[in-house]
Amino acid sequence: MADVLTKQELASKIWSTADSLRGKIRANEYKDYIIGFMFYKFLSDKEESFLEENDATKEDIKDADDDTIEMIQDALGYFIGYDDLFSTWVDKGINLGVSDVSEALGRFNQLIKSEYKSVYENIFSTLQGGLSKFGENMGSRDKAVRDMVDMTGEIPATNDEYDVMGYIYEFLIYKFATIAKEDGAFYTPHEVSKLISMIVADAISGMNKQHIQVYDPTCGSAGLLLTIGDALMKAGVSHDEIEYFGQELITETYNLSRMNLVMKGCKPAQIKVRNGDTLEDDWPYFDENTSYQPVFVDAVISNPPYSLKWNNVDKANDIRFKGYGVAPKSKADYAFLLHSLYHLRPDGIMGIVLPHGVLFRGGAEGTIRKQLIENNQIETIIGLPANLFYNTSIPTTILILRKNRQSDDVLFIDASKDFVQEKKQNVLSEDNLNKIFDAVKGRQDVDKFAHLASKQEIVDNDYNLNIPRYVDTSEPEPEIDLDEVYAELDAVESEEAKCVAEFNKMMAELGLKGI
Repeated sequence: MADVLTKQELASKIWSTADSLRGKIRANEYKDYIIGFMFYKFLSDKEESFLEENDATKEDIKDADDDTIEMIQDALGYFIGYDDLFSTWVDKGINLGVSDVSEALGRFNQLIKSEYKSVYENIFSTLQGGLSKFGENMGSRDKAVRDMVDMTGEIPATNDEYDVMGYIYEFLIYKFATIAKEDGAFYTPHEVSKLISMIVADAISGMNKQHIQVYDPTCGSAGLLLTIGDALMKAGVSHDEIEYFGQELITETYNLSRMNLVMKGCKPAQIKVRNGDTLEDDWPYFDENTSYQPVFVDAVISNPPYSLKWNNVDKANDIRFKGYGVAPKSKADYAFLLHSLYHLRPDGIMGIVLPHGVLFRGGAEGTIRKQLIENNQIETIIGLPANLFYNTSIPTTILILRKNRQSDDVLFIDASKDFVQEKKQNVLSEDNLNKIFDAVKGRQDVDKFAHLASKQEIVDNDYNLNIPRYVDTSEPEPEIDLDEVYAELDAVESEEAKCVAEFNKMMAELGLKGI
């Protein structure tokens, strides 16, 4: 199949089949199931590749003893028995059913090596719990499972597996996001992730650090984390020297984040992803001996849920918010920002996507904003176009902050008009991204696009950071040449007089009265 179809064509085919098979299952749920099958195939193929590298085949593990199981666990972190391998499922054909899959997933969870539990434990819980939704009776569910296995089986296992499977994974995430608005699904467009990552990675590359820790407090399926990872590797950081911290509230999405990081080739030591509420349960931290030891990272990137209601009771003494104030209970935007800022190292940098309201709203948010400005912690503000995201059409803004800055200026960029339209969605082209990135690097005025504002300007604007106050994108009205207007009026009057004269002459010749 891979020799015939490109990965783009194969991804489109998988999507078409997946969408036709999902029936009445909501798109956002079905996404979790199909990706669960993909990941299981990934791990199963990986085990078979390991066996081949060691001059063995899957037939050699039909009656695997404890030593063989332990040997494979030491290498991979898990063990999948012969009957539970994905290729065995394919071989079963019409005899494969829901029970085969459910029991295999249960055994997988029991055969994870202890050191790998944080990466693999319960990673298939969403898929296992959703098998009962595949049909109204056992027969229809068995058929649905076989259809899913047949479809997933078309994805080739190659030496460059992520190039195909990873591409299809990201393609499916994107496609399901386009039809899952009603499910509350949230997807950060790759172009937005790429822009933040370009800016942050460029700053980190100047630190000359060998080991980099990055963190996303609302990591979703880890798309932002992996995009910053790609940007860091382009900047010269070794793949194995990037450590990924993340927290995700929704269990199903948390499972996807671990799958995504594993498929990208991250080792267990690099993956520090956690299932929990970031605002209620601070993370990351080390809890050895039950003591709170916060982790401080080189970079934080985040696209938290906008204007989320949260419990702000008794948060005034929370170390993350001390010295700034507490975000209002109706809008957690600044709570996410301050949480991210707290976990930065002194020389760290962060990028966060938020609604424009954080730039000008008053009350508790105005107090927090004023303190951030007085601390010189806001470095750049980028206004993005409207209609970039699938679950909201509102324009958003990227805030770049540093914990310790010597400069007190703030760069404002109005990129609201810099996009291309694809069907009903606005997207950032490569030219748009490069224009914004170059302005961030240059930190100087660009007519109708960027302005480097002094702190005094911002104070004079009462700490209001609304971008139109600093970047004027209006087009001037064309100047009116009155002499030219009068000349045109005279010409019209002259032409009118000629017409009247000719009309009167014609009427006189007819013996009629003119005007």
